[in-house]
Amino acid sequence: MLGAIAGDIIGSRFERNNHKSKSFELFTGDSCFTDDSVLSVALADSLLRGSSFARKLKEYFCRYPHAGYGRRFQQWAASDLEPAYGSYGNGSAMRVSPVGWYFNDLSTVLSEARNSAAVTHDHVEGIKGAQAVAAAIFLARVGENKADIRHFIVEQFGYRFDFSLDDIRPTYRFDVTCQGSVPQALQAFFEASDFEDAIRNAISIGGDSDTIACITGGIAEAFYGEVPVSIAEQVWIRLDAPLAIVIRQFLSVLTEG
Repeated sequence: MLGAIAGDIIGSRFERNNHKSKSFELFTGDSCFTDDSVLSVALADSLLRGSSFARKLKEYFCRYPHAGYGRRFQQWAASDLEPAYGSYGNGSAMRVSPVGWYFNDLSTVLSEARNSAAVTHDHVEGIKGAQAVAAAIFLARVGENKADIRHFIVEQFGYRFDFSLDDIRPTYRFDVTCQGSVPQALQAFFEASDFEDAIRNAISIGGDSDTIACITGGIAEAFYGEVPVSIAEQVWIRLDAPLAIVIRQFLSVLTEG
């Protein structure tokens, strides 16, 4: 989960100012957490407390109303009665990393990923994006290799990886849909040599940089086993106390389990 938040913070300054290269400073004074981190922590808190996903998402929106949410999510979160809005945006995929870490069988991971998405993103593509990311995290943390993870994602969800990052880097543009960003985030992981390289891959293609790096970072942490200390230290510095407390509680539960 910390890997997803690291990706969000590192990618935050590139979302509207894309950087089509792997060469950049990981952290600057402008690096900050966004809605990607806030809503990831909301789902972690939901799992820890046994609260509904919808309740925690709305609660965290109220706590952090200016974190950078999409307009339709804001409308949903600010209303007690607003139903899911059929979104296939990548918000369902960027917040799902806690689900991939929390449960210890793939069937439950897929089911809970669906549930976490469907409160807002009840379009088939929104659900598929969340499930694909959560499944990749689960498979990575239980020791599956990249080829087997890729095969599962292709067979289960129909995403195609018949491209390289070098192929798409010149022309890839901002795309907030699951189908237009989740495969790219996964490919950034597949082509990586380590955690930092995965994040640099994700940033280098441009697009919705914080979300792509958030998704990639969540999977890369599970696969490589940790977030490098030098990166983790910078992440903790940039989190406020309430978010950090929930993350530490979540990591503690995972360690104990």
